[in-house]
Amino acid sequence: MRVINHIKEIRQKRGVTQVKMAEDLQITRQTINAIEKNKYNPSLELSLKLIAYFDVPIEEMFYLEERLKKGEQP
Repeated sequence: MRVINHIKEIRQKRGVTQVKMAEDLQITRQTINAIEKNKYNPSLELSLKLIAYFDVPIEEMFYLEERLKKGEQP
């Protein structure tokens, strides 16, 4: 079971660049890129920071890949 995220979509909707987000969260742009491509799962601490940064519910940002296989909405 994999964790999938909507960080890229949320970030783009808000008009935030990867560089700006990286500066605000004090992480590298490469980390954000890897997270958005689902190549790296953020730590719990970083996940909570991302949720707070965009002020969205956790289920809007992250979901389990298994949900897609069952036909549920992410």
